[in-house]
Amino acid sequence: MTRLDCMRGRLARWAAAALALAVSLSGCGLVGGPKTVALNVPDIMTVTSPVFTQAQMGRPYTCLGAGKSPAIRWSGAPQGTKSLALVMDDAAAPITPYIYWVVFNIGPQTTDIPDGQIPPGAREADNSRGNPRYDPPCPANRDHRYRFTVYALGSALKLPAGTSAKTAWRAIARSAIARGRLTVTASP
Repeated sequence: MTRLDCMRGRLARWAAAALALAVSLSGCGLVGGPKTVALNVPDIMTVTSPVFTQAQMGRPYTCLGAGKSPAIRWSGAPQGTKSLALVMDDAAAPITPYIYWVVFNIGPQTTDIPDGQIPPGAREADNSRGNPRYDPPCPANRDHRYRFTVYALGSALKLPAGTSAKTAWRAIARSAIARGRLTVTASP
């Protein structure tokens, strides 16, 4: 085997590894998300917010304002939904993805999260900063797109409040039966 053949072999292995990594990170934009969520969970739910105008996140919901969590509404959870979860992330952040908020064990009859609150009985997992609460985004130098994804789950999650974002995400991914997403933009 020539040196060129050896280099081609290494390049091919590196390219295969890079592709595998990209596929594993692409599932719903979250690290460690099983492919089943990306491929088999239908996008049938509708997610909206009464506080976003033309898909634009206002200053009160960023670090440039009060930094409070926005009101989020959803509909279309299928029959068999035992609980719901919300994940807010920015897949284009320098640390991909950046998780701003995870709320889980939302009651199956619940259809919204009020402004600055979480529903009774719901729990918050850690965000990317390691805190179990809403982390208001700080769009520093350009528009950023933030995703609010609501998941209908086939079970309640047996996790404590303050569990890691990765642990919560894996549990959400295993139990997801449907989802919906609202993408909004915020500017500095």
